[in-house]
Amino acid sequence: MHLRSNGFWPLALAAGMFMVGVCPAGAWAQQAGTLQQPSLTVDRDPVPSPDPDTQAAPETGEAQGLAQHRIEKGAGGRYTLRENAYEVRLNATVVDGSGRSIQTLNKDAFHVYEDGVPQTISLGILIDSSGSMYDKRTAVEEASLDLVKLSNPEDEAFVVDFSWEAFIDQDFTSDINKLQKGLDYIKSSGGTALYDALVASADYTAKNAKHPKQVLLVITDGEDNASTATLEQTIRRIQDIDGPVIYSIGLLFGQDTDKREARHARRVLESLSEETGGVAYFPKSVQDVDEIAAEVAKDIRTQYTIAYHSTKSPTLGGYRQVHVEAKEKGTGKLSVRTRAGYFPKIADVGAATEKGLTDPGKR
Repeated sequence: MHLRSNGFWPLALAAGMFMVGVCPAGAWAQQAGTLQQPSLTVDRDPVPSPDPDTQAAPETGEAQGLAQHRIEKGAGGRYTLRENAYEVRLNATVVDGSGRSIQTLNKDAFHVYEDGVPQTISLGILIDSSGSMYDKRTAVEEASLDLVKLSNPEDEAFVVDFSWEAFIDQDFTSDINKLQKGLDYIKSSGGTALYDALVASADYTAKNAKHPKQVLLVITDGEDNASTATLEQTIRRIQDIDGPVIYSIGLLFGQDTDKREARHARRVLESLSEETGGVAYFPKSVQDVDEIAAEVAKDIRTQYTIAYHSTKSPTLGGYRQVHVEAKEKGTGKLSVRTRAGYFPKIADVGAATEKGLTDPGKR
């Protein structure tokens, strides 16, 4: 991505399992390869998860090569798992059978298989500025600001627009006026480098965010046709750095919309969100975007953050599928939405892309 305001440099971090460490509701809780330009004439279908559609059994006994664990309750009711093991953080949304958010669960309600608590967040707003977005920009920008207004005053947000490349219009701030000014930079033209924008924004968030809970909201009206990264590389990069949850809004409507391309774009956005624990939305018209933005704000605000330790050493490597269950008397069947898995961090992960954020004067 390219810079519009202050300094910005990509950074690589990364993302392992057993019993959960969760703060009671209302308290704070813990939380590759050179990319080559693919042919723009070749359809790149979403890459399926490398794991089979099976759920791993709960781990029992002592961790592989690790000391026996113990759970301690410290000051403020915070539970901590003491163990020579690799810690993993998950943001999880819990709903009952009618889709109602459940926010009263405690640590004992959760079970993590090897594979909760509202708080301040660091938010990235990514807006497609390709030529086809011209007539949707006003509604999209208003919805983006409304989302921030519904958030905690201590939240921080940055704004990125992307077409052929990504531009950072406003770096992290809690000032609505600065975010509005950043949105004013956006001009609609060019193609759609969605994957490159997501990778650069995830790297930026990893390095610059003040809050451990991190989210990207991407709004686009079509499929990627200009990135050097692929969908598979984008998801892998975000998993490698233990990256943000992605919420997607796909504006895949209109008389001029190609149905085949719209189906492909829908699968892409669903994959990005499902693999990171977010949700993909597909409004019927641009007038629905503001309502969806409010729903995203509520979903973010009612998430739990789960911290747990893996029973496997990170040196074993490989993708690890995560499955979380929640059970509480009197609530019926509960569903938990979180990211599908992660790659354990072994060492520093090199930069996944040479793309960065561009200054507005360098368009």
